[in-house]
Amino acid sequence: MDNSSSARIVADLGEWIATAAPGAKLPSTRSLVARYGASPVTVQKALRTLAARGVVESRPGVGTFVRTVRVARPNDYGWQTAALGAPRHRVPELSRALRTFPNDVIALHSGYPDRDLLPERLVRAAFTRAARGDATVSRPPAAGLPGLQAWFATELGSAMPLGTAPPAPSDVVVVPGSQSGLSTAFRAVVGAGRPLLMESPTYWGAILAAASAGVRVVPVPSGADGPDPDELARAFEQTGARAFYAQPNFANPTGARWSPGLADRVVGIVRAYGAFLIEDDWAHDFGIDTDPVPVAARDDSGHIIYLRSLTKSVSPAVRVAAITARGPVRERILADAQAESMYVSGILQAVALDVVTQPAWRTHLRNVRHQLAARRDLLIGALHEHVPAAALEAVPRGGLNLWVRLPDTTDLARLVRDCETAGLIIADGNAWFPAEPTGAFLRLNYSGPNPGAFPEGARALGQALAAQQAR
Repeated sequence: MDNSSSARIVADLGEWIATAAPGAKLPSTRSLVARYGASPVTVQKALRTLAARGVVESRPGVGTFVRTVRVARPNDYGWQTAALGAPRHRVPELSRALRTFPNDVIALHSGYPDRDLLPERLVRAAFTRAARGDATVSRPPAAGLPGLQAWFATELGSAMPLGTAPPAPSDVVVVPGSQSGLSTAFRAVVGAGRPLLMESPTYWGAILAAASAGVRVVPVPSGADGPDPDELARAFEQTGARAFYAQPNFANPTGARWSPGLADRVVGIVRAYGAFLIEDDWAHDFGIDTDPVPVAARDDSGHIIYLRSLTKSVSPAVRVAAITARGPVRERILADAQAESMYVSGILQAVALDVVTQPAWRTHLRNVRHQLAARRDLLIGALHEHVPAAALEAVPRGGLNLWVRLPDTTDLARLVRDCETAGLIIADGNAWFPAEPTGAFLRLNYSGPNPGAFPEGARALGQALAAQQAR
């Protein structure tokens, strides 16, 4: 009732405002209550709606007035060119995977799972409990809540073989999401102007973080099975790099998972060159056909800096991740994290810890595994039927994406536009290459909304690609 009354008041006042002079005063709230037979709350809601539309302005203690018309003029920001100077490092644009689109399209572009795949009830209950605690009004320790540090350390330690010393809670630094963690690691461990080895293709956010930190990215070829260890050793030798960023489990975008043999070889190479492996375990909670084992579980000598995120698996509103690092490098990471954000919101940390320590958390992850398997297989089947020209090098055993190669003659930009016209949103693969792309790729997300529309989306993709090839 209030909503319809408010809309009626907005429409009626809108007609009056359209003919009123700029600066004209609207009747008082009391007068409007009497005129429309509505409550003061409903009238105030209508006035806020009009203010949000920019047609009225409120002056406290005076009243509400028709907004004065301002003459439009072009903005002149030319002075900033001299003030800013040339950028030292050009930062890439945000990937299409992070952009939002209307709900009535078929979305295969996003990097975040649909709400149906999140532990929504656990998260809501955790926020309710956290709101009653001290986290709402107290400042947490810079390195993170001790309980959350202990949880991250215990999880990694439980994957370590006998004879390997597990990390201590004090080795853990909680950061506000994996993107912030990447920026911190690149600044603290590599530094501006110095080389960082990076799989190619790789996570576009890591490319963005590297550009923002000013490090010099050196691509290392990586495919469906992971990076080429000989190329990795050659890159260390030629560049003198002291860090290698990689995603050993369910890599974004390729879905690659390192074999135990490859993991041992990479760790051996990193140790031989006195370097660090920055391991991004973003998809730890999204195993489908297998359980991921962090490469960091193979090392207790401080060569592996382990980044573990909860943002995608718990909630995008709970941006919490952790960096586990041993030795002096941990102090550098903590110092950079403090300089960047001082500390992570205590209430978000409390929520994250509450969720992952509930018995229902493990049940939720098992359910997610089954749902992801069904979604992945549905999309793969739809692609085989409707996009025969698409090649899938490997079926990912976890993660959220398919990495699909199209014919080399494909005009990706045009394909993306044609698909969007047909109501399908896709992300071309160019953003996932730190250097020039090596082919025409698409990264298709099978964890997005409305999986029942996957066949329709694949049909639209196949038609757009066929139309392009026919010319």
